[in-house]
Amino acid sequence: MADTKETLVVISKVKAFIKDQGCMVSGDTAEALNRKVCELLTNAVARTKENKRSTLRPHDL
Repeated sequence: MADTKETLVVISKVKAFIKDQGCMVSGDTAEALNRKVCELLTNAVARTKENKRSTLRPHDL
């Protein structure tokens, strides 16, 4: 899997979104969300390559 040390999501935006929904955010939520995003993108890249393309498209997600 890709390196998940780099944050791919804007944590302040995620926290604001969740707060607007009436919930609180635990401290480890950002790390878990980042792992999921990395997993999603890694799988999408694999699908793109399996289909012999270099452009990731929405349906690859």
